[in-house]
Amino acid sequence: MINIILAFVTALIVAVLSTPALIKVAYLKRLVDEPGEERKLHFRRIPTIGGIIIFAGTLFAYLMWYPFEEMADVSEMGRALKDFQYIGATMIILFFIGIKDDIIGTAPVKKLVGHLIVAFILVIMGDIRITGMYGLFGIEELPEWGSIFLSILTYTAIVNAINLIDGIDGLASGVGIIASVAMGIWFYYAGAIQHAVLAMAMVGSLIGFLVYNFSPAKIFMGDSGSLTIGLVLSILAIKLIEYPVDELPNELIGVSRPVFAMAALVYPLTDTLRIFIYRIARGLSPFAADRNHIHHRLMDLGLGHRKTVLLIYATSVFIILLSTSIPLEPSAVMIITAFVALVVSQIPGLLVMLKKKKELTKA
Repeated sequence: MINIILAFVTALIVAVLSTPALIKVAYLKRLVDEPGEERKLHFRRIPTIGGIIIFAGTLFAYLMWYPFEEMADVSEMGRALKDFQYIGATMIILFFIGIKDDIIGTAPVKKLVGHLIVAFILVIMGDIRITGMYGLFGIEELPEWGSIFLSILTYTAIVNAINLIDGIDGLASGVGIIASVAMGIWFYYAGAIQHAVLAMAMVGSLIGFLVYNFSPAKIFMGDSGSLTIGLVLSILAIKLIEYPVDELPNELIGVSRPVFAMAALVYPLTDTLRIFIYRIARGLSPFAADRNHIHHRLMDLGLGHRKTVLLIYATSVFIILLSTSIPLEPSAVMIITAFVALVVSQIPGLLVMLKKKKELTKA
């Protein structure tokens, strides 16, 4: 428990104390995002390298307080060292891909190569992968090729989903906090202190960063931040799904691990699925930038940055609690949770349509 608290506090202190200096450096070196594009919602220059803080705070606290002393035997120590090695390595690789993109830009092909390298290290070398669905829709163990494919897809989906929702002040950082807290608490009760340390190190750095990123934002996280968050959350999600059921306490036995992991990431996953379908249906690239995300729809309703992110925070927490409180088998819980999330995700768009229709009627 003490390692978890220390990881959180250490990352928080690093973020809170380092961010003001980084903001000054960003202005001096002109590492800022200029306003002007139609889809941009800010009206002044904002530093874009806040991911440095998220990366540094999380990795430093994780390295400092990784609970090697908690390892019970040699085999557990070996597994812990392997995780420690590959998680640290992939965080560094993805951070540098992101920071290069933030400063001078990176060609999509080079970013793709970087993601493939990270996926190879995690899934093939690190063996951090999903091996089964544990009863979800009747699926238990996956064949090796299916395990590798699903694991790479999970990593890619989560990383890109976090990157895509980083569109308004405090959204990606706040959603990252909620997901990390949910999984950190789960790992704590499961007794997986090493994963709880990683989750709470992320929480500490994100809360410290959110102090300066909440509306009106003084700094943006950029790709270096969103990629770091996405990587850590994808690792935590896979570790949660794969946690041995025979080592779980009674409080967690009835909670479907795949459903809980997806519920913790409900907003980025739902919004990404929605926006991809929306763009493809209109013959556009699913990666084309636009203002059709759920948070943009809420902004169009006049809620503003703060009310929009607070509403999304509250909805995310509600979906997580819903996924843990339905006393049914995993497939039914998944269907109900997904249905509620998808219905809720459509409400802002429908309200915007009604608002526009009303304005046209008046005109």
